[in-house]
Amino acid sequence: MQFSIARENLLEALQKVVGVIERRQTLPILSNVLLRVKDGRLTLIGTDLEIELIATTEISGQNGETTVAARKLLDICRLLPTGTVIHSELKEEKSLEIKAGRSRFSLVTLPSDNFPEFSLGEVTAEVQLSGEALKKLLAKTLYAMAQQDVRYYLNGLLLEMEGQAIRAVASDGHRLAWCEQNLAEPVATIAQPILPRKGVQELFRLLDGEETISIQLSSNNIRVELPAVIFFCKLIDGRYPDYRRVFPQDIHRILICNRQELKDAVSRVSILSNEQFKGIRLEAGSNILKLSAHNPDQEEAEEELEVNFQGEPFHAGYNASYLGDALAHIDSEEVRLSFADQTFSCLIEDPEDPSVRFIVMPMRL
Repeated sequence: MQFSIARENLLEALQKVVGVIERRQTLPILSNVLLRVKDGRLTLIGTDLEIELIATTEISGQNGETTVAARKLLDICRLLPTGTVIHSELKEEKSLEIKAGRSRFSLVTLPSDNFPEFSLGEVTAEVQLSGEALKKLLAKTLYAMAQQDVRYYLNGLLLEMEGQAIRAVASDGHRLAWCEQNLAEPVATIAQPILPRKGVQELFRLLDGEETISIQLSSNNIRVELPAVIFFCKLIDGRYPDYRRVFPQDIHRILICNRQELKDAVSRVSILSNEQFKGIRLEAGSNILKLSAHNPDQEEAEEELEVNFQGEPFHAGYNASYLGDALAHIDSEEVRLSFADQTFSCLIEDPEDPSVRFIVMPMRL
């Protein structure tokens, strides 16, 4: 195997796949990237057994394949001068010799036969949407995913496909983020795959542009075909809770105010809240919203905002960080907060964008 490639082309392809490759692995070959030359194209594959990334680029060379240390190859490419042409050749299946200008490197290789590659299996669902739509789905919801929760299905993101809609839902049990986008073609059957946290973050990193993206599902894998890279990921084996039951049904208290003013007030008042629980009290009535907090050191903070409030006066406690996160993902100048009659769960909506909703559950203060 041998090939020649511009330094920028190899670096771009490597940067797309190296994010999933850990420096220290129980299996040495998982620290390597698979290099495959076939029919004038170089394919690079990286995996951690949960996620697989495949990038391709055009080259000139002879067919063959091997694996080399991904991070070392990346560092070599990154530190070579701009505009350099890299010549690589596999020597006796033991090492990859790299020549670039006056530099020469020899990297130890491992046989590609032992490299684990994903197989999608039988496709159960397939959809197409723009990269911009998929990026919005992830951007508005991924922050609400749980971390190391015993309810393993909450440590990921639900990507629900139903009819002509695709929805992203994330929750850690205390808050929920929901976003919906339209599909060009309706799906034949309802699909509810749960993507693991690392997979969601890696896919979000790769999304760039408005090109059409193809998503294929099998019983336990998802395949996302992007313009310059193919993303494979194992799905979380489980059933996501019925998130629709969380949305408040009987709403008779609605508050509308300036989003930035409310976000700033929440941040200021939370300074003197309990550092562990970050609880603040909201008290609404007569078009005034009063925010207050106190801590074990007998310190207190209060702030009042002029708002448009409809309904009976009420008060309830909420986590300031959860409120701030939700408000940060609203794009309009104003925000609408609706409160359930019994539980006082807070539904946060963008008045100008019905495709985004957030819920923050109340807490005892």
